[in-house]
Amino acid sequence: MQVDEVGFYNRLLDYHNILYLCHRNADPDAVSSAFALSEAIGGTVGLVDGSNRVATLLIKELEIDVVENPNPEDYDMTVVVDTSTVAQLNDIKLSCYSVIDHHTTTALTENAEFYLHQHATSVAEIVYNVLACMGAPIMPRIALGLMTGIVTDTGHFKHATSETFRTFSKIIKASGIEYGEVLELMAATPQDVSMRIAMLKTASRAKVERIGGWLVVTSHVSSFGGSASSMLVNIGADVAFVGTSKDGSIRVSGRAKRDAVNAGVNLGQIMEDISAYYKGTGGGHAGAAGIDIIADIDEVLMECTTCAIDILKDKKNPLSL
Repeated sequence: MQVDEVGFYNRLLDYHNILYLCHRNADPDAVSSAFALSEAIGGTVGLVDGSNRVATLLIKELEIDVVENPNPEDYDMTVVVDTSTVAQLNDIKLSCYSVIDHHTTTALTENAEFYLHQHATSVAEIVYNVLACMGAPIMPRIALGLMTGIVTDTGHFKHATSETFRTFSKIIKASGIEYGEVLELMAATPQDVSMRIAMLKTASRAKVERIGGWLVVTSHVSSFGGSASSMLVNIGADVAFVGTSKDGSIRVSGRAKRDAVNAGVNLGQIMEDISAYYKGTGGGHAGAAGIDIIADIDEVLMECTTCAIDILKDKKNPLSL
């Protein structure tokens, strides 16, 4: 059952032992949202399969108590945070659960006891509104976490809306935390040598398709697919797809510039459609999405490219000469 912010926290107040469960390789949006809810309502922050570099630093700096690989059966209610498919939870078994999410598509709401789903640019924005409805104070630790979640999930505001900036401003006003503090925290994130090598390999293996003024780029690497696809967009691609493979299955991470999204590219929908054909899982946002399936990696990258080309072939790139 869909609920609003007030309905969401009112229903959670009926439970005394709550688990806020983040998706695998949890990002700052998931971790900070789970942390803010646990501080305001009570409960435990759970990680299914670790966290990414920035989220790991956030956990350390904010001294967030997390439980690795928790068993949902040990809790009265599991709140699935920032997650659209059960595959992102490593197919963990869920019984009594609710969802708070912002992805374009989400399959987890179907069997949830209740859910709060909005098309915001981050879950952190939705969580802030929940806290505001509760009248909960926005303490500095909570604010720093939510602001980091918003910054990272919007690609440093590249995919932000007017509502994103409005919420960000409210958090600053309520907490006294400045944007510069978020940037300082993120700048302290250690650079992994293996990640730098992966970025270089991704660039060296890149295949470029030019459609008018648009560039659709594909590549493959053994790890860091999400970061690699973002890197390709940062260095010139309008749409990028990077494939990684592990234990017979593949993951394709996609990223798109705002102009490509405005031209009609919806990576979340593309990934959902392709995953359905292969009986896998996929989805995400218009500008950032992923897919997990068992298939030939080159074949899937070609399908992703074809979908993007079909959308962009008759559209003009406003940045192209």
